[in-house]
Amino acid sequence: MQKCLTLKKSNCKNCYKCIRHCPVKSIRFSGNQAHIINDDCILCGHCFVACPQDAKQIVDETEKVKVMLQSGDPVVVSLAPSFIANYDGVGIAAMREALRKLGFYDVEETAIGATIVKTEYERMLREDSRDVIISSCCHSVNLLIQKYFRSCLPYLADVVSPMMAHCQDIKRRIPDAKTVFIGPCVAKKDEADHYTGVTDAVLTFEELTRWLASAGIELHKEADQSEESLARFFPVTGGVLKTMKKDEQRYTYLAIDGVENCIEALKDIESGKIHNCFIEMNACAGGCISGPVMEKYRKNPIKDYIAVANYAGKKDFDVAQPDFMSLRKSFSPIERDAVMPSETEIMGILRKMGKFKPSQELNCGSCGYNTCREKAIAIYQGKAEASMCLPYLKDKAESFSDSIVKNTPNGLIVLNEDLEVQQINSAARKIMNIRSASDVLGEPVVRILDPLIFMNALESRLGIIEQREYLAEYKRYVEMTVIHDKESRLLIVIMRDVTSEEREREKKEQIGRHTIEVADKVVDKQMRIVQEIASLLGETAAETKIALSKLKESITNE
Repeated sequence: MQKCLTLKKSNCKNCYKCIRHCPVKSIRFSGNQAHIINDDCILCGHCFVACPQDAKQIVDETEKVKVMLQSGDPVVVSLAPSFIANYDGVGIAAMREALRKLGFYDVEETAIGATIVKTEYERMLREDSRDVIISSCCHSVNLLIQKYFRSCLPYLADVVSPMMAHCQDIKRRIPDAKTVFIGPCVAKKDEADHYTGVTDAVLTFEELTRWLASAGIELHKEADQSEESLARFFPVTGGVLKTMKKDEQRYTYLAIDGVENCIEALKDIESGKIHNCFIEMNACAGGCISGPVMEKYRKNPIKDYIAVANYAGKKDFDVAQPDFMSLRKSFSPIERDAVMPSETEIMGILRKMGKFKPSQELNCGSCGYNTCREKAIAIYQGKAEASMCLPYLKDKAESFSDSIVKNTPNGLIVLNEDLEVQQINSAARKIMNIRSASDVLGEPVVRILDPLIFMNALESRLGIIEQREYLAEYKRYVEMTVIHDKESRLLIVIMRDVTSEEREREKKEQIGRHTIEVADKVVDKQMRIVQEIASLLGETAAETKIALSKLKESITNE
């Protein structure tokens, strides 16, 4: 398979939206990047349409076509009939005029090939003894059957698509002609690449629009109705049936669009529930007018249907019907490298995602898969990772967060901006002697704490860091930090119980005061003793002095 869709890695944001929209889950996630699995892809373009970041990109063949134009050979455009819906009011004549300015030899409508194909379908219904016939115009439907419903291959009409029928017709009429199909479909690029020698290149309407803009060519709106243009109905749901005669009464004729509906119909065919039916299948809901390159930028199903209906005529194109053998197209099964895990292996993967019983299999689809079991199978096949399970990640994160909150020695309280308790851990309940968290959750914080500090934190918008508070009601000292989270509009309160520290500090202060008092008493006592000793010494010295003076005086007299 040609790689028609590529990934712009810098744009892929790990959102899983492409998986949610991929009907066959042909996308693998690795390293937080989406990768298209070509062997599984049916090129419906749903991922291209759904991607919100334009990470999926269609391979551009504009340069390839420009080289073809320089070759000298006549290059003829087969223009998909949905062009009338994509380019408002622009008829085939105006398209031919614009594309000839780009260097194309001529422009014809793919509806000519559609006329050939629908005529062959009518012959098959009339002459072949077939039970169920599935139209083969849509390459995405063909790939869906080849890859996922191989038992239905015998029912797939072995007829070329309108694109191929028209390009064959062009090459029969114009010697050495090269053909370029232009339309709203990604899958046509792969069809042209697989069935070589018929369609030489494929452009999308988007590629053509960019090319015209770069060349400064404007499309002129002009009506060019033609009665012989019934096959212009092909790009709408039921458009193939609108062009067919449906003369064979033993058949039931029905049209099914959208990959999901096609899958359900193919399941019924596989199970043998459907008989004597001609089924027109189209991967795009609404038909080709809702093709991925149109739907990506515009979705006007009613307006587009009216545009197609008004442009279509009531008669077939005047075209020579080739021999039916030249319209044969073989469809072989396409093997996919997808090994299915055993039940034991599935259960082992589910357990790794934290799903130990059926009630834990939420089947929420957030990962992109419809069920947890599908996701487990995808993990086994290397398409997905366990981390893509959002409930599992949420539970894991909450469990980790709860473990931290539960085991921290600090009290934690979360308040909203109305100062109502949103969360409280066991350490905080212990500080305030609260029996159960349910007793205070949703209640005003004033029931358990003075709200002034929290009001100050809200008003200042700066928070409060390690402010020591005495909770008189609980006879506790706490060191309180209040953080205002503006994004979540919550107040986070962290309380460190410092009661023992405060009691120890008070005890030390008391011991210090007692020591000072004792020291003061000792000093006072010592001073009194000194004063008493000094007094005694003073009296003794005076008496001695008197005695010595008298002795001196008596000696002198002698």
